Amino acid sequence: MQHRGRHRRRKRGRALRAFLAGTALALTAAATMISASQATVADDPGALRPLATSAETDVLRLREHLEPQAALDRLASSMGRPVGVSAVLDSADRTLRTGADCTSAEQQALPVEPTATRAYCWDAADTRSWRAGAVTTSGDADDDGLWGQNRVILSAWSQGAHKPARVAFIDAGDLNRLTYSWVLLTVPVDGGRDYRALDSQVSGMVWYQDKLLVTAAEGLYVYDMDRVQRATVDSPAVGRVDGGWAAHGNGWVLPAVGTYRAPGVRPDYISLDRSTSPDSLVASDWVSKDDDRDVQLWRYDFSRTSDRTGLLDTDTAGYTRVDEAYETKVTGVGAVLSRDSEWYLGRASEERDGHGTLWRQDATGARAGRCGTDESSRCWSTEPESFSYWEATGELWSQSGRTLFALPLASVDRSSD
Repeated sequence: MQHRGRHRRRKRGRALRAFLAGTALALTAAATMISASQATVADDPGALRPLATSAETDVLRLREHLEPQAALDRLASSMGRPVGVSAVLDSADRTLRTGADCTSAEQQALPVEPTATRAYCWDAADTRSWRAGAVTTSGDADDDGLWGQNRVILSAWSQGAHKPARVAFIDAGDLNRLTYSWVLLTVPVDGGRDYRALDSQVSGMVWYQDKLLVTAAEGLYVYDMDRVQRATVDSPAVGRVDGGWAAHGNGWVLPAVGTYRAPGVRPDYISLDRSTSPDSLVASDWVSKDDDRDVQLWRYDFSRTSDRTGLLDTDTAGYTRVDEAYETKVTGVGAVLSRDSEWYLGRASEERDGHGTLWRQDATGARAGRCGTDESSRCWSTEPESFSYWEATGELWSQSGRTLFALPLASVDRSSD
């Protein structure tokens, strides 16, 4: 098990930056060309509109509820001593394919420009009937990019709105050979005597310090990365079964330790912003392209209290404070990132299998990434689901379908200058 004392911030930009620096992948022409039918430039959404009144921001507040310690201890006592991230990585028995081994269809999911400098593809058999969701990394967990001695990527997958969700714990120590193991997301029930699956899509996920925040239909679920439990029975069931504990065929279980919920709007997409003080969680809600309502963007501060590591800052009544909030006219936002007062918004294409658009927006205006000399702005990945900025390397990580990829955030900025 790892301990928080070993995750104090260190100087940025040391050996990890050099270790992770890579050359551009030689991807097929299918991933670098864009059809003439995609060449229409989207309308300029203009500047962000601040939400300044309490009536606008109060509905975005979340109420914190933490599981009773007795319930968590009861579950741990029944299942066995919890373990940490290293134990899961040590059990990794599956391997991601590198970009050169991805199929042409998988490469087509990558951004046209800027091109990915790292790309990996999932085994179709291992992910069949599962939908890719959010990505976060040990670069979120600690700004030196390490969790203990490990470089880690987490990739969430779900089977639908009312079906189980799981997370791949990926050992990224060797970026030429990523290995992983599956962990089922669960929720304690009956006072910690059992657990159920987190039956929800996972569109947002942030690993900060020792906590993992995950979006779900009811709000945000909180997981403790030092409370991973072993499943003891290989079964499609979930929870207590004859002979032990099952996890829908997975070897590991991560039970929730709390929730954040709001009666109004809930976060659909989230990411970490380390450019603020304190560090903050940024969020956006999902609005259909056919809806007249604008997408909302907002942020919550993380707590600085030593006994609340990884949790959001709350008032005495348990409510989060909305630090700032905006509305954007970028429709169909499917990924969000904020850094240095700029917001990066991933927008899916209106065409099936078409490339999306990556917008940079702030209080003064908006700029979209361009496809080189082409005037088209439809240059981003086909399914922009999630953004995670690995500060120690300057890389933006994301996922599009069965393709996991990374590229320098500076190249994103250059493409939209």
